[in-house]
Amino acid sequence: MEVTNRVESRNEYLAFEAFVGARKLIEEIMCVQPGENVLITTDTSSDMRVAELLGGAARAVGAHPVIVRYETRWQSAVEPPAPVAGAALGADVWIELQLGYIMHSNAFRAAMERGTRYTCLTGLDVQMLVDTVAKVDYAGVRELGDKLVELMSAGEEIRITSENGMDITGRTGDRPIHVRGIPADKPGMSVMLAGQISWNPLEETQNGTIVFDGAAWPPDENGLIANPITLTVENGVVTSITGEGRDAAVFRAWMESQDDPNMFRIAHWSLGYNPGVTRSTGRIVEDERVFGCVEFGIGTKGAWIGGEPWVAPAHTDGSNVRPSIYVDGVAIEENGKYVHPELVEICRRLGVGGY
Repeated sequence: MEVTNRVESRNEYLAFEAFVGARKLIEEIMCVQPGENVLITTDTSSDMRVAELLGGAARAVGAHPVIVRYETRWQSAVEPPAPVAGAALGADVWIELQLGYIMHSNAFRAAMERGTRYTCLTGLDVQMLVDTVAKVDYAGVRELGDKLVELMSAGEEIRITSENGMDITGRTGDRPIHVRGIPADKPGMSVMLAGQISWNPLEETQNGTIVFDGAAWPPDENGLIANPITLTVENGVVTSITGEGRDAAVFRAWMESQDDPNMFRIAHWSLGYNPGVTRSTGRIVEDERVFGCVEFGIGTKGAWIGGEPWVAPAHTDGSNVRPSIYVDGVAIEENGKYVHPELVEICRRLGVGGY
């Protein structure tokens, strides 16, 4: 997996700052209470400093942290080993750190039905914990997300373009638009890092061209994108994958190897706006939240998004970092920068560069 190099460092690197992020994640985001069982799942690709920090923060509030580590799976949404699935069923709170995340699997769905509160933080390392959690004004980012939802819901047609060829339209209809960075304060909640809204327009209205130029994962051979991947979409289904260079060929071959038509269905559209994420890194949880980006999920579609859910062999996500977004022809964002005056004002208050 091609990722941006980090500082490979000793445990003391950003130790104070990372501890702030761990406490914030445990207390403010996952709302961990005394006596609760907190499961932290990791694999051999995980930054174990993060797991230990989260475990310590959970114990500090009187909860019972359990860290589970197993071999790295190079695929998303795959079933975990049985002991891991059993641990998830017994957890009040479940934090996923492993590369091959379990979200969208049967084990995940069983834990959600049981009432486990869950977050997917695949690939979370110390630097990411500091940048996307510790440094972030969650209330301010939530305000920006709520305003984006309001603006995106105000019209009939959403069109997203880019200078490198993206031009996709869709109609939201009665589908909800979700702000993902909210506290997990109710049983069975699945939450994500702050800085993303997600929805899926009516499938039959999704037509045009999507271009990934930031990152795409899985497959593991992609990650950061050197040459854009172009996807043709007809009625919510990817009908062709093209592009110069290795990235498009790898992505196309992996998609076709899943041998399931549901793998080519668009599962969600998302907008990223975490001020702590200024560029793609190859870590998909960050890449989905690059400030100003648009991201599309393909494959398995969870019931939470709205409309008909479906199951595919996997789920993949890809991003475009400089989109232009129009709602009924009115520009909300142009070339990766918000232009609607209400959004600009919130960005200024958050201290986002360039506003």
